[in-house]
Amino acid sequence: MLHKKKLLAFASLSVFILLGIAAVKPNAQKERNLKILPKDISDAKLDSIMESYNIALGVKCNFCHVPVQNFPDSLNFASDAEPMKEEARKMMRMTIHINKTNFYFDKNEKPEYLHTVTCKTCHRGEPFPPED
Repeated sequence: MLHKKKLLAFASLSVFILLGIAAVKPNAQKERNLKILPKDISDAKLDSIMESYNIALGVKCNFCHVPVQNFPDSLNFASDAEPMKEEARKMMRMTIHINKTNFYFDKNEKPEYLHTVTCKTCHRGEPFPPED
């Protein structure tokens, strides 16, 4: 009788463990919607670039990213619902164009000395650049 109780307890515990493992969602890769930055950019590099935009414009992530539906404390980074996100992409294209057209990265022997245009050049820590 004692053997049957131990077996039943072990079987019950095993079922609970298996159900728990099955209920855990595997780590899904974050959904991305990259249109300017490289698709294979690392999370660390992407976070670093986004943080530099936050600093250059004096904004937080929700300036360009909308909340996850039913989870207002989380942001949906892949969504294009916030119009400011497309505006940011336009600004990225603009700075890339200005720098490629005017600073000749490929031909400069010391590109680390180039002074390039960045978000901070015009925004100076403000969400919208001054009109002066």
